[in-house]
Amino acid sequence: MNHAGTRALWPRPIAAALLCLGALSTPASAVDTVVDAAAPLPAAAPLAWGVSPERLQRLHVFLDEATGPRGYLGGVSLVARNGRIVDWQAYGYRDLARSEPMRRDAIFRIYSMTKTVTSVALMMLIEEGKVALDDPVSRYLPAFADLPVLEAGAAARQRPAATPLTLHALLTHTAGFPAGLPGDEAALALQERADPHGAKDLRGFAERLARAPLAADPGERFGYDGAALETVARVVEVVSGQRFEDFLRQRIFQPLRMRDTGFRVPDAQRGRVVDITTMGDGGRLRIADGPSALHPGEALNAYASGAGGLYSTAADYARFAQMLLDGGTLDGQSLLGHKTVELMMRNHLTMLDPPVTQFSDAEGFGIGGYVVLDPAARGQLGSVGQFGWSGAASTTYTIDPREHLVAILLLQHLPRDGVDDLPRISRNFYDLVYQALLP
Repeated sequence: MNHAGTRALWPRPIAAALLCLGALSTPASAVDTVVDAAAPLPAAAPLAWGVSPERLQRLHVFLDEATGPRGYLGGVSLVARNGRIVDWQAYGYRDLARSEPMRRDAIFRIYSMTKTVTSVALMMLIEEGKVALDDPVSRYLPAFADLPVLEAGAAARQRPAATPLTLHALLTHTAGFPAGLPGDEAALALQERADPHGAKDLRGFAERLARAPLAADPGERFGYDGAALETVARVVEVVSGQRFEDFLRQRIFQPLRMRDTGFRVPDAQRGRVVDITTMGDGGRLRIADGPSALHPGEALNAYASGAGGLYSTAADYARFAQMLLDGGTLDGQSLLGHKTVELMMRNHLTMLDPPVTQFSDAEGFGIGGYVVLDPAARGQLGSVGQFGWSGAASTTYTIDPREHLVAILLLQHLPRDGVDDLPRISRNFYDLVYQALLP
């Protein structure tokens, strides 16, 4: 596929104007911000903000190939530097038939990228003095008082937890819920028996979850799971007196003009939802299982999942990420104070030895996302203090305060173990974004 012949850095009228001005090869002083009414942030020529247009072509070629006939159906990427969008592209197709070209305003299931939004919601309540990080969860959800711990290797032996379960433990995935770690099997079986995911609302989820023991003492280990952030979402409901979805809409999405983000896509907009695929046994992509796959736009869960229930677009999430990069404020809308955002983007696993996640010895965890501790040990381009997270269906974002950078890649594919699946490309994506940055 010829990238230059099918799309440009900007909508075609703007691209033509920029090319006439020589914006992609002239000094930064020649062209700065350009008008693009559809852009979630001001659009600018890459060179004006320290991004090489020639090196960006490497990213375009790579994503063109990754969304080719034997690759992902399609995707959307967005790169912003210093608050300006320097690259925003759509690749491939929206549908399994590969008949409808992907659009930049396509709607994706972002799954665990929801967790950062949920974390921001609780931090807003902390700033209002309604809760504190070290508060016990039982202060707001009494059923979580005196949760026992199931000792590893003993199917029925429970003991009192050594420390109370706190909001901080929920936010940092150190709560002790079963998380697929060695020795978690018995605790996981009891949690599945309680069936919190079968609940119809967050209240029911929390009540069912509290019937099962923990797999470890709170604060003892990092164990990534969804139960913690579902519980955070329920705390937001109890403390705010609002349904979680209403709180997000009124306090985050509307102020940030995130018009296409929510737990359900309106009927009139469902033609923009991207088909979600998985690899079939025959080596060909197929539509994934589940109500949202069969009926794109339907809610991903029966309850408003704070762990992974949101739909969104690259444009909407760019505004959310830019708000965090700018210290909690965007376009005059202040959601958080800058010191709160600083706290979110610091490593909170310092009580552990080593203070890292289960996924990487080079990453700690803040509030709502990873924190890069050592880019060299991580094995990819980036910065100390870089923050971000990903979603189960191949979505990912990063915020880099040192480089004043936001980068987002949205695909829509659920990987499968045990089959010859599509390659994971988020590492390649970030390497190609960072190699394009100029000093």
